Amino acid sequence: MRAHRPTGRLLGSRAVTYSRGEHYEAGDLLGAPDSPASIRTVIADDSYVIREGVEATLAHEPDIEVVGVCSDGNELTALVAAEHPTVVIADIRMPPSGDGEGIRVAARLRESDPDVGVVVLSQYLDSAYAISLMGPGTGRRAYLLKDRIRERAELLRAIREVAAGGSVVDPAVVEVLIESRARAAHSPLSELTPRELEVLAEIAQGSSNGAIADSLVLTKRAVEKHVNSIFSKLQLPGPEEVSRRVTATLLFLDNKQLPPPDQP
Repeated sequence: MRAHRPTGRLLGSRAVTYSRGEHYEAGDLLGAPDSPASIRTVIADDSYVIREGVEATLAHEPDIEVVGVCSDGNELTALVAAEHPTVVIADIRMPPSGDGEGIRVAARLRESDPDVGVVVLSQYLDSAYAISLMGPGTGRRAYLLKDRIRERAELLRAIREVAAGGSVVDPAVVEVLIESRARAAHSPLSELTPRELEVLAEIAQGSSNGAIADSLVLTKRAVEKHVNSIFSKLQLPGPEEVSRRVTATLLFLDNKQLPPPDQP
């Protein structure tokens, strides 16, 4: 386990250099007036290659600061207590418990440090893991396949979305969820049109109506009509807040009981 600590700080108008060698002029440092706070990040994975790869990906992002790196759940818990990160990136499978350790850590953090976001990296396409992570609440949670590490933009998007209180589900996992549910006997999803299924997949990833419009090359008005139709057919009324939309979608796809329409 190691924690990264800066070797310098802004003193008056002088420029300083941090431990990785980046050079900053006065006012350029994160946390300076008119600058956003950095996303303090801890990386936990028992694979040295993955740890180094993720750290290298984040090294040159001005709004993300890696404050600790470790290889198991116990070390991760200690680092969270010591470094107070904004986001934790955790392997789903690592010591001490092995399979599912990342999700167990996320569950503990929901109780002890609810403001800490968790991005779980997994090699498993099985939707049950994503539902275990998201079931208690989707806010500040993301489930990504490890293949996304190579897709730098996807990992960065997940970190920033989680830091802002949102949620992300890997598109491949969403696809599996929808396909398995659509095959179920008497599935309400069978009533959805192909376009509505595409919109539902975007909703389950936490996309806003504007983002869905951009992704599917539709107008926002068309997206609104599709969303209203989807929630009507699936009997999922309620506010169109991102976290609730993801929760409702995952609960439905998992065949769990949804709250009555008049409940928040």
